[in-house]
Amino acid sequence: MTDTRTATDAPATEVAEAPAPTAPATAARPTPIYGPAFAADPQLVYDRLRRHGAVAPVEIAPGVEALLVTDYQAALDLLRDTDTFSKDSRAWQQTLPPASPLLPMLGYRPTALFSDGEVHARYRRVITDGLALLEPHLLQRKVAEVAHRLIGAFESVGTADLIAEYARQLPISVVTTWFGVPEEHSDRLVAGIAGMIESTEKAVAAYGDLIAVVTAMVAERREHPRHDLTSWFVTHPAGLDNEEVIRQITLTMIAGHEPTTNLIGNALLRLLTDARYAGSLIGGAMTAYQAIDEVLWHEPPMANLSAHYPRYDITFHGREIPAGSLVLVSYAAANSQAAPPAEGTGLRSGESAHLAWAAGPHACPARDPALLIAITAIEQLTSRLSDLELTTPATELLWRPGPFHRALVHLPVRFHPVSG
Repeated sequence: MTDTRTATDAPATEVAEAPAPTAPATAARPTPIYGPAFAADPQLVYDRLRRHGAVAPVEIAPGVEALLVTDYQAALDLLRDTDTFSKDSRAWQQTLPPASPLLPMLGYRPTALFSDGEVHARYRRVITDGLALLEPHLLQRKVAEVAHRLIGAFESVGTADLIAEYARQLPISVVTTWFGVPEEHSDRLVAGIAGMIESTEKAVAAYGDLIAVVTAMVAERREHPRHDLTSWFVTHPAGLDNEEVIRQITLTMIAGHEPTTNLIGNALLRLLTDARYAGSLIGGAMTAYQAIDEVLWHEPPMANLSAHYPRYDITFHGREIPAGSLVLVSYAAANSQAAPPAEGTGLRSGESAHLAWAAGPHACPARDPALLIAITAIEQLTSRLSDLELTTPATELLWRPGPFHRALVHLPVRFHPVSG
């Protein structure tokens, strides 16, 4: 089985200053990382950003600047250093307009993602305890059931959009089952999560609708608990209030859906376009493991995130950073720097720890269920439809714009129709 370890499995290292960057860390015009040009070829942008050293100035929305860590070791140093860096964004967000489309992603709320120390530990414990209730065998069976239903809806047609009809539908079906979301609200969850992550002018409204769905569910479970994760979060011994419960549930839904959707889509694209996988769509579980592992290295579903803010003025890997500045980690850039090479036609991966799930105390708690969902989804699809091929050249496929994710707009395929 392919090794899918993340950086949390690697030995801890002391924070050490890197040698001076190859180019002076002087004031430079920030590079945009949010528009269609960036989405079309982000690795080209990361290569250019490295000229600034380990930390580069970027623009994540018009007029909104940040610093992006593109170096693997610098990323680990930041992610592990809770003394120097805080996750609390409240001071920084005062620099944004009240309706900024970045606020749904980066604006403070009482969750594990924006908290430090004991507060973070309390929130995270509720999430990890809840996810621990998801027995892997039952989860895999549920994913297979959903996959069977989704594939059955298009297998007799001979064509499909594997993003809209499969990769986007499958994780949310599982997430809504976990939390007991009414079926009629499933589309609202998908739209809310996608809208906030794309950080367009619709982001605030999209996130607000997502919160509205969860708020109603929490109120109902206070009165009538059920056997679902919503009730578990409500009744957890940590004793979260309504606002805390709503925000922890929303965070878990986002972590369970959006990265998993992108991971499935990006892995399927690799299977359909990488010559090393030619003829292997029928080839069993190792194909899914390998494709997913390579995507986690080279096309991580969340490309740039892990917002941190220095507690005081610092010099970090050759760059002076004022207190309270927004510093993001580019998992994609750091991974591409450290990824093990692929030689010839063999598939090599997993030789060291990628950062696709971040690292340190804020590493993604939904990693294991997300991997299980993605692997099962790909195995189910390729076992049913082994002759999938793209109907649009890979170079013409569109990627969703935005600074945070790596996500296809569509993945159109054709195959021999399968009669029911």
